[in-house]
Amino acid sequence: MRIREYTSQDFDALRRMYLAQGFGYPLPDLESPLFLAKLVLEEDAEGAQIKSEDGIGREETNPSSLQEMPAGAEPGCVKMAILLRLTAETYLLHDPQSGTPGRRWERFLALHEAARRIAIARGLDDVQAFLPPRVARAFGRRLARLGWMQDPWPCFSRRLP
Repeated sequence: MRIREYTSQDFDALRRMYLAQGFGYPLPDLESPLFLAKLVLEEDAEGAQIKSEDGIGREETNPSSLQEMPAGAEPGCVKMAILLRLTAETYLLHDPQSGTPGRRWERFLALHEAARRIAIARGLDDVQAFLPPRVARAFGRRLARLGWMQDPWPCFSRRLP
């Protein structure tokens, strides 16, 4: 197997995998500049390891050793892909004692709109908000009125390194 950067030659294979999964979300725009990484894992048609130029079969896992597909080269059989798309996590910091609840909401609306315009101007497709459990129900309803939605898909996160 070999892990390498995606090329446009891989699009049909990725589209077939996307359709076979049947998850119901739109196929991502693979040309979007929001993708930080587009990696494919390929094997030859028989599932044996693909040999590197030196004839040695190996798994490629080090990002600095990802292989580029030479122009005109025939790709192996793409079996899997991982796409890393940039999104933004939003944080709200405010003084809960400053002003009336109505005034705090007015401030939030003004700041919310300014942040929305900046996110659009920077080319983002979406913004995430992780609400603390103690405010999720009440504040979540307010966000829903502004067009936010709670994704039915469970969210997992991982701290790096």
